[in-house]
Amino acid sequence: MADAAAALRAAAQDLQSITDTPRLDAELLMAHALEMSREDMLLKLPELNAPRDFRELLQRRLAHEPVAHIIGEKEFWGLSFQVSPDVLIPRPDSELLIEEAIRLAAEKPPVRILDLGTGSGALLLATLSEFPDATGMGIDASASALEIAHNNADRLSLTDRAQFRMLDWTCSGWANDLPGPFDLILANPPYVSTDASLSAEVAQYEPHEALFAGVEGLDDYRIILPALEKLLATGGHVLFEIGYDQAKNVTQLAESHGYFVQCQQDLGGNDRLLTLNRTAS
Repeated sequence: MADAAAALRAAAQDLQSITDTPRLDAELLMAHALEMSREDMLLKLPELNAPRDFRELLQRRLAHEPVAHIIGEKEFWGLSFQVSPDVLIPRPDSELLIEEAIRLAAEKPPVRILDLGTGSGALLLATLSEFPDATGMGIDASASALEIAHNNADRLSLTDRAQFRMLDWTCSGWANDLPGPFDLILANPPYVSTDASLSAEVAQYEPHEALFAGVEGLDDYRIILPALEKLLATGGHVLFEIGYDQAKNVTQLAESHGYFVQCQQDLGGNDRLLTLNRTAS
């Protein structure tokens, strides 16, 4: 049986061809195989042996399966979220929405929060973790996604402040079933063009219904924006995640519905977040 340190070095080298984080990926897989936290594993690494199933996990990663799917969880906003192929894996760039929610709260903390297309519940639950007096609702058209969101609320002890409801915004009158208004609306809707070329990791393993939104990637924004009028409280804000090349088009759509819009960039310097409200800042 190989010692864990040597196995990690070899795995990281194998993974260099498919990921920008080969050592981190290898460490997360090894920790999972050892049923230890990554931190504990690294502290005890010199005395550990590689488990027999580590190689199997590594082969799955080499086939482009995301680490989060293999180990069943992903860290977001310092919190651990259960994930599965039924939900999008939370990404660091989406933490920009939480940062903006905190910035806006300096003026008026949100009391009621809505998350459109909640998936794993990461956006809603991370935001609720920052506002102990707030309650929130997450909607999704997928029963499997909502089960994951419920599980995450349980894991984070937020069940008493988070509700989840199956709702499909492509159905007429969908917003009528929501108990608005909401002070803060979060949305990371599908925004990928159906013509886009995606990595194997995304295209083969993440749910397409949460990714694609027509040839322009704008179909869901066009549906959501008209409904916001009855959902958004006076003085409230909408936080939209967008694709890197969509700021101009989504801004124009939002402005046509009477919103003032601000754009922010993500960690890579790409347009990523639009903040909408009814009054100029």
